[in-house]
Amino acid sequence: MHSSWTPILEPHRHLLNSILETIHDQEISPPQDLIFSALCLDVAAIKCVIVGQDPYPTKGNAHGLAFSVPLSVSKIPASLKNIFTELESDLGIAIPNHGDLTPWVSQGVLLLNRVLTTQVGQSDAHKGLGWQVITEAIASAAANQNPVAVLWGKQAQELGDLFSLKVESVHPSPLSAYRGFFGSKPFSQVNAMLKDTHRTEIDWSLA
Repeated sequence: MHSSWTPILEPHRHLLNSILETIHDQEISPPQDLIFSALCLDVAAIKCVIVGQDPYPTKGNAHGLAFSVPLSVSKIPASLKNIFTELESDLGIAIPNHGDLTPWVSQGVLLLNRVLTTQVGQSDAHKGLGWQVITEAIASAAANQNPVAVLWGKQAQELGDLFSLKVESVHPSPLSAYRGFFGSKPFSQVNAMLKDTHRTEIDWSLA
């Protein structure tokens, strides 16, 4: 975790310790050492925030970055497949053969889930533990950099008031992608907003 996040998390130290104590004996996704992977990014470097819901429950799929999977994962999760399909439609970028979104992070994209952990094999297992308080504080700190927020689905859109620049649609999951995610052109919209605010566009390719 980058040191710039320490003062942002400090007011929530008691809640954070309580959550970690509650889940310490569970098999969790992502593993405990990867829970805060998204915060490897310096707060001051953030220019886009993509908000997810909770981590992939499949063991080995989550590594602390919303929607991303490690290079070692060969089967791309359905939501990420749909993101790549829209990326190809939007910008003509060929669908990658892996799902590791780390190259986006290195360009200033914060990949933040609303809930940072779940139990292996069970979605939304930790939704009621208080993670949303912590991730709202993270999003609020990121919002001070005037990033473009990408808010897919209702849980992400709960943070909408924090951001003046935002792209919103339904979630890219198979349950909702055909109700407005496909064709929404989020990646070109983000780059247009970055360009309008005199910042470098993001190279969304993962080759």
